[in-house]
Amino acid sequence: MKGVYCLVLNLPRRARMRVGSLGQCDFPPGMYAYVGSALGGIEQRVRRHKSTSKRRRWHIDYLLEKASVTGTVAIPGDRKSIECGVAQALLRGDSAAVVAEGFGSSDCGCRSHLIYFGDLDPECVAETISMALAMLQCVYPKDVSR
Repeated sequence: MKGVYCLVLNLPRRARMRVGSLGQCDFPPGMYAYVGSALGGIEQRVRRHKSTSKRRRWHIDYLLEKASVTGTVAIPGDRKSIECGVAQALLRGDSAAVVAEGFGSSDCGCRSHLIYFGDLDPECVAETISMALAMLQCVYPKDVSR
């Protein structure tokens, strides 16, 4: 299935690390959501993200050395632009923050595709993602013929 996905991540301890071309980034402990696209297949991309033996290719690969994936939300589709819409919708949430400008968004104009939710529990983060998708009509689109 191709489309966009959200990884729900837990970072148990503060991590300061170099993240590719972004340079040094400081990540506070807590819950995060990372929004990515996989037009070649969500299942394969998520499987790669969860793998512990991989070459660092994307910004998320650096963070996943310290954070664990606690859940995944998949949004079927064939438009990469949905990725930016989901990230922007999540950033509008009350408890959402950007801790690394440009993370996961070097190929678009978004502030970040990594959203920090602090000490929210994983279920609340997943619910926040679901609500954002419903508001974007990703869950129940008006026109399913597209």
